[in-house]
Amino acid sequence: MKFLNKSVLTFVMLLCSISIWAQETLKTESFYVRGNCISCKMRIEKAAKDMGTSSVNWDANEQKIHITYDATRTSSDKILKHIADVGHDNEKYTSETKVYDKLPKCCLYDRNFKWGEKNPLVHMDEEEETPKQATNTEDEHAGHGHDKEANQIDGVTLTKIKAATALSKKEVGLTFNIDSKELLKAACCNLSESFETNATVDVSFSNAVTGTKQLKMLGLDQKYTSLTKELLPEIRGLASAYGLNFIPGKWIGGIQLTKGGSTVVNGYESITGQINTELLKSHNEKSSTEINLFADFEGRTEANITHTSALSDHWTQSILLHGNATLGNTDMNKDGFLDRPKGTQLNLTYLLNYNDLDHSGLGSHFGVNFLQDQRTAGQIGYNKRLSQKEQDIYGVGIDISRFQIWNKTGYVFKGKPYQSLGWMNQFTYHQQDSFFGFRNYFGKQSTFYSNLIFESIIGNTNHKYKVGASFLLDNYNEDYLNQNIERQETVPGLFAEYTLTGAKYILVAGARVDFHNLAGTQFTPRLNFKYDITPQTILRLSGGKGFRTANIFAENQQYFASNRQIEIINNGGKIYGLKPEIAWNYGISLQQEFKLFNRKNSIVADVFRTDFQDQVVVDLDQSAHKILFYNLEGKSFATSFQTQWDINAAKNLDFRLAYKYYDVATDYISGLKKVPFMAKHRAFFNAAYATNKSDKGGFWNFDATLNWVGEQRLPNMGQNAAAGHLGNYSKPYTTLNAQVSKNFTDKIRVYMGGENLTNYKQHNAILDAQNPFGNNFDGGMVYAPIMGINMYVGVDFKF
Repeated sequence: MKFLNKSVLTFVMLLCSISIWAQETLKTESFYVRGNCISCKMRIEKAAKDMGTSSVNWDANEQKIHITYDATRTSSDKILKHIADVGHDNEKYTSETKVYDKLPKCCLYDRNFKWGEKNPLVHMDEEEETPKQATNTEDEHAGHGHDKEANQIDGVTLTKIKAATALSKKEVGLTFNIDSKELLKAACCNLSESFETNATVDVSFSNAVTGTKQLKMLGLDQKYTSLTKELLPEIRGLASAYGLNFIPGKWIGGIQLTKGGSTVVNGYESITGQINTELLKSHNEKSSTEINLFADFEGRTEANITHTSALSDHWTQSILLHGNATLGNTDMNKDGFLDRPKGTQLNLTYLLNYNDLDHSGLGSHFGVNFLQDQRTAGQIGYNKRLSQKEQDIYGVGIDISRFQIWNKTGYVFKGKPYQSLGWMNQFTYHQQDSFFGFRNYFGKQSTFYSNLIFESIIGNTNHKYKVGASFLLDNYNEDYLNQNIERQETVPGLFAEYTLTGAKYILVAGARVDFHNLAGTQFTPRLNFKYDITPQTILRLSGGKGFRTANIFAENQQYFASNRQIEIINNGGKIYGLKPEIAWNYGISLQQEFKLFNRKNSIVADVFRTDFQDQVVVDLDQSAHKILFYNLEGKSFATSFQTQWDINAAKNLDFRLAYKYYDVATDYISGLKKVPFMAKHRAFFNAAYATNKSDKGGFWNFDATLNWVGEQRLPNMGQNAAAGHLGNYSKPYTTLNAQVSKNFTDKIRVYMGGENLTNYKQHNAILDAQNPFGNNFDGGMVYAPIMGINMYVGVDFKF
């Protein structure tokens, strides 16, 4: 299989190389052309047709024109020159100022944004680029989760409808763009709660004592998904357990979620996909400040202040402040333990952006972040001022300090808008001091990451390539009980990626080589292919490899609040005595858009398969009193199927339905078994409705999400007494979250909602909770919510 995949990749790249130099009379090419609206589209395409193109399509979202022409009769230079003559800048010719100034007001595009970036002034529906006749209701609010803008041109109204969560038709990968407006559908206090209305990511509690949440995607744990911030490594290493709490929801400007193999440019660790978070930034000259206040009925309060502004023509800044406190003693299941920790967090970020791409070709982004998070959990009455040895009440303390500084700098070559050089650098320091009863865990991580990327074309923009080099340095120092473990990982790497764009398809083939000082040299190939069967029917294929080193203590802290003993079966590896994890991921998806009762509908179905070549197995079955770590001997796989149907049922009323099937199994010492805490069947339903927008910008939003989770295999706990036994399988359960919000104006918003309104709570969430220092005590056997109904309120002010 390994030889076959390499052979296929080599064969495909050989075909791509041949196609570059193939000389044909009929040519299909793509070029950047600036424009704003449907009027621009008609003008640009007419200019191209006048110069002899056989087919032409200008895409507002891409800011690109795709042309097919007979090279014996015309040329791309002639076509682009004529497009510039009618007023539209392109990557080869700039329109005369006097011609540009005569364009209609709606067509006066921004002449300064970088080629390849989205035009900030586009005002047309990305999916339906058709003029709409003006009506009395065209300027009404488009519905929950949508923006709608209208511009009047000679009796024609141009509208832009932007979904809060949209499956990109342009991206070669299966990528969901989650707008900040999607995050308004739920409480979204942090990144872990930002996917409650998203069917792709599974979010669940992982420990009943610490109350931590983890993500799962394609049937595998969060550690197999690359979690980045501003395309820089973010939640990994020692941050794995609690890192989802480090990005406040109000700071998020958008999220890009890619299923399956992602680009090799961003590294080698992605196996099941990538989730990238973009922070709030200023995109215009206006200053904007927002204050958010939040509280739930169980004693959690939160405050967020975000400010974005322009400092000059080229400099903008963002100031992001967050603080939260959990003060209430929440114990809904009456077992004597807090359902979630008490404590505080202070989180500060400053962003500074420089943009002079149009003149000097230079742009840069600076960021710095500081975080302090302190939590206390355990039995009610635990005194954090006393040590565990001084009291017989079980306690947990977690103290995390984190500092980051980063920079991304890019340069666009003059006269070559398709050619650029980018350099990203980030330093992260992370420290955790914690105890779980008598079990201590201390960890320090210092990470430096650097990525240098050069991008250009071969002949024309149908043939793009990226090459570059990266460097990763991780220093770990961990203390667990009386054991100290130190290691340093140094990983220089090289990568190359080629993109072939045709009239109906995009092929991206990439590979990287990383020279890991402990894991050895690793070769990582990846391939993505998109084919537009029709403009409404899109087929995608992906395949590739990823590898990672397991941080067995940090990634399994959910089992520290128990009396299970950790045992490592040494396999001669250089990281905890274990070898690195290596896996192949393959996927296929079909995206279909259609009209039903003249309303827009979209269905996407995908199947992904992950096969582990090497894996660090976490075995909870061998003994109810142990956690075993060892390298895989045999097979381990995850097969996932998902289908999602997005329905625009009526004006301002949207539905989303999804079904997921997982088949995840691993060869344990005791044999091939289903992986625990993974439901085979899941179902999802979301309904969103908004009233029409008033003259003052006021409207109501209503949102509800229903999740059904099927039975899950539970670890073997047959050695425990009845009080410490959950059975072999969990029961299916259903949860309901809902929220109502009122925008009084475009400056003031009030919202109220409820989580787990079905009030389903896991019975016996903490095993032997009455005897926390006994052998059967275990807070990590969590398969369902540990808190019941929780109501919350919040308010947003903008000025």
